[in-house]
Amino acid sequence: MENQANSPLETKLFQDILKQPAQLRNSLTHMMGAGKPALDAAVGILRRQQPIIITGIGASWHAGMAMQAELMACGWPAVLIDASELLHAAAVPQGATVVMLSRSGKSTEIVQLVEKSRASLATILAITNTSDSPLAKGSDVVLNTNTEFDHAVSVTTYSAIALAGVLLAAEATGKSAQPIQAQLVQSLMASEGAIPEWRRMIEQSGWLGEGNEATYFLSRGAGLASCHEARLLWEEAAKREATALTSSGFRHGPQEIVRKGIRIGMWIDAEHMRSEDLALVGDLRKLGACVLLIGQGIEESAGDCVLNLPAIPALWQFLIEIIPIQLAAERLAALRGEDPDSFRLCSYIVEDEGGLRRNAK
Repeated sequence: MENQANSPLETKLFQDILKQPAQLRNSLTHMMGAGKPALDAAVGILRRQQPIIITGIGASWHAGMAMQAELMACGWPAVLIDASELLHAAAVPQGATVVMLSRSGKSTEIVQLVEKSRASLATILAITNTSDSPLAKGSDVVLNTNTEFDHAVSVTTYSAIALAGVLLAAEATGKSAQPIQAQLVQSLMASEGAIPEWRRMIEQSGWLGEGNEATYFLSRGAGLASCHEARLLWEEAAKREATALTSSGFRHGPQEIVRKGIRIGMWIDAEHMRSEDLALVGDLRKLGACVLLIGQGIEESAGDCVLNLPAIPALWQFLIEIIPIQLAAERLAALRGEDPDSFRLCSYIVEDEGGLRRNAK
């Protein structure tokens, strides 16, 4: 693993993926250790159960899907809204708790939302990787994910924000991660060891095809965070179009797109709707779709490429299930001759609005 990470032949994206499990272990240890007072303070605020709004943009918004799924599963109403939509097309309810997710804390929509939320007397909980950012300075409580920044495409910074969000939701709803912290660490370590084999299986399965086929990603619950992040990885790293949908939503019209050669990437939940989703996979394959499956305890014959995850509690599967598809995006970029380590049009931090201007900050 060490030699692979240091190889000049590997992309920086791959190196970031390799480092991710160790980075997430450090993040978890920090939030359950030195960062626990901030987590406890945020839990106390969330338990007041004012209107809860979760917001972010890009990968951070996807991470918020996992937090919202956990709160909703416990009967806690929580609204997830894109930061730009909350800024320009919605009102912040008076006295709401606004959970703002941003790796840099400097994105223009987030910076403006701090001021807008303050005007509505909202309490702001920040989940960020930058403790001196405008977001952190304007928040009531800051949960610092305490990870290294990725080179370009969000890898660990996405996963660490998702981790912090679900950790906050779980603690608030009485599902403390402390009793299973060692188990989560073990799952992350096992994932690190699985990376070379996952990469080999993706390359040899033929699931990536020629790199030009239509690709759909399907999932449920907290897995929707991985599903939508996968779509963004396809676009940012491989510069290729993709679509993300709920597994059930796909069956209400979009299935008309299915034809021979279409690529489907699908996450199988550890507990819910497994037989139904595997039945969907069977029908897709009969229609000529090439299906990649990610989950726990899946029969190898169930898909064209089956990437089984190490054992991990069902609630926390989202934490490691993104890794195989990150590897797939990196491999697709290589197949298409694209550079996953640079952006053609996007800036690392978007600090203005309008157009596709690239600023080099």
